[in-house]
Amino acid sequence: MDMPSPNVALIAKKDRIVSRLRAVLPDDAVISDIAETRAYECDALTAYRCPPLVAVLPANTAEVSAVLKICHEEGVPVVPRGAGTSLAGGALPTADCVILGVARMNDVIEVNYPDRFIKVQTGRTNLSVTGAVEQDGFFYAPDPSSQLACAIAGNIAMNSGGAHCLKYGVTTNNLLGVTMVLMDGTVVEVGGAHMDSGGLDLLGVICGSEGQLGVVTEATLRILPKPEGALPVLIGYDSNEVAGQCVSDIIKAGILPVAIEFMDRPCIEATEAFAKAGYPMCEALLIIEVEGSEGEIRDQLDRIMAIAKTHNPVELREAKDADQAYRIWLGRKSAFGAMGQINDYMCLDGTIPVSELPYVLRRIGEMSKEYGLGVGNVFHAGDGNMHPLILYNANKPGDLEKCEAFGADILKLCVEVGGCLTGEHGVGIEKRDLMTVQYAPVDLDRQMAVKDVFDPQWLLNPAKVFPLASSEARRAGGSAPSASGIHPRDI
Repeated sequence: MDMPSPNVALIAKKDRIVSRLRAVLPDDAVISDIAETRAYECDALTAYRCPPLVAVLPANTAEVSAVLKICHEEGVPVVPRGAGTSLAGGALPTADCVILGVARMNDVIEVNYPDRFIKVQTGRTNLSVTGAVEQDGFFYAPDPSSQLACAIAGNIAMNSGGAHCLKYGVTTNNLLGVTMVLMDGTVVEVGGAHMDSGGLDLLGVICGSEGQLGVVTEATLRILPKPEGALPVLIGYDSNEVAGQCVSDIIKAGILPVAIEFMDRPCIEATEAFAKAGYPMCEALLIIEVEGSEGEIRDQLDRIMAIAKTHNPVELREAKDADQAYRIWLGRKSAFGAMGQINDYMCLDGTIPVSELPYVLRRIGEMSKEYGLGVGNVFHAGDGNMHPLILYNANKPGDLEKCEAFGADILKLCVEVGGCLTGEHGVGIEKRDLMTVQYAPVDLDRQMAVKDVFDPQWLLNPAKVFPLASSEARRAGGSAPSASGIHPRDI
């Protein structure tokens, strides 16, 4: 995966840049030693690595503003970083950049139960948001598999979802407002503790913008009362396609479970060996959870199981208590880690219409044989958000390139059937050169024009999202908005 050549002039003035950063941050918040910066050389897309010029760890919005102002004046690229769990290379540094990590920004600023919101610094982990309110009967709905580690900043950048997004939506459906610092150090407030704002939907532009527009330092999030109860059911099938058809039929029947998760045999075998959750050894496994009152749960489960039985399941298991429910989810939550124990893999993220699940699963299986690379499927089946795990040998020459080509074909297939390149992992570097598969040149030009307004010098998160040749040309050529005088604070 190509990255732009570093600016040697910036590297040459590293000492000056470090000195200026130390003037506005505590000494331990500026990391410049080459051995220590290696901790930031990659995110969860570990196939690509590059130590940054410097890494900084500000503790609040004012410190972020000071850092960005300095970097703007010095012309230094900045790569925002949450917890580094991005699977698309969203926080991959360049050799001439400053990594701006938000890990120290983890405070709860305000909790308001009557209006159902919580305001936090964005370095706070996803799971700890619920942890701050669950004793009072509330929770934060988006729940990525990495929720124990991933930061709200990254969730906002990639518009993350999770197993329960089928009912509650992804981050954008649960984000009410942000405090964001622009590249020149300007602090802006967008949205707030209310349902919607008048005027342009800037919050919708910011959520999912992958650090291209600014650094989000504080977020106002929607919290919800915990449901009366929840219950999962485990359904096994002897075919991926049949399991996919079952999912399609459930959705067509107008039933809205809180989650429908899918795992195929490679994932089932790996997770069972790792987590010992008691899964049956079948070709495909569905985990379907419903919630509500006892009557609502019973009604939904009866309808779901009636549909499931029409497809001749090899296993149909309803959780009888909290321990059984925990064990059903244990394997699914452990899937990515379990697969990592048996093989190197690349985790993709494409979204398709639910009705196309049977066809797409069959084609992935066919492509797996064509490329000679194994693939495991574990994903949010209810909304068609697929996560194929392509297995390869990182130490075998040519295997990574073959894996990338296989992944590109899967993502092209997602677009071909009416889906899109990403559901929650973002574009990062992984999919940037596939953007032309989904978008026409004029569409990409309009998207880049938005970045022109927020970041005229194209210093934020370079080489991500847009095809590299296009973004580098934009970066080298300057921007129209600087001539027009448009500034985001004036929108």
